[in-house]
Amino acid sequence: MMTRQDVFEMPFEKVYQCLVQKAERKGRTQEEVDQVIKWLTGYVSMDILNGLTYGQFLSLAPMWNPRSDLITGSICGVKVEEIDDPMTKKMRQLDKLIDELATGKPMEKVLR
Repeated sequence: MMTRQDVFEMPFEKVYQCLVQKAERKGRTQEEVDQVIKWLTGYVSMDILNGLTYGQFLSLAPMWNPRSDLITGSICGVKVEEIDDPMTKKMRQLDKLIDELATGKPMEKVLR
């Protein structure tokens, strides 16, 4: 089992590819994944993220969307809104948005 520390040390490029693949398997696009990531984190370009770990990607986000508190529901059996650790909460918020995208939710609802 992968520990929390291991996830945050993974290259963001690997995590990003998994997020894109998850969305594409359900008929969504890489551009939509990028739109979700940009909305949530404030990054304007995905190109600058090469070489970052997942933890760096989350902690260096230019502006975490103030509406991210509206991201609720369960991911991996845990309610996103009940997560206390800030980094884990950010990770799960992104997971939840990509899940919503992959399940066919309209973009305007995913982006709240």
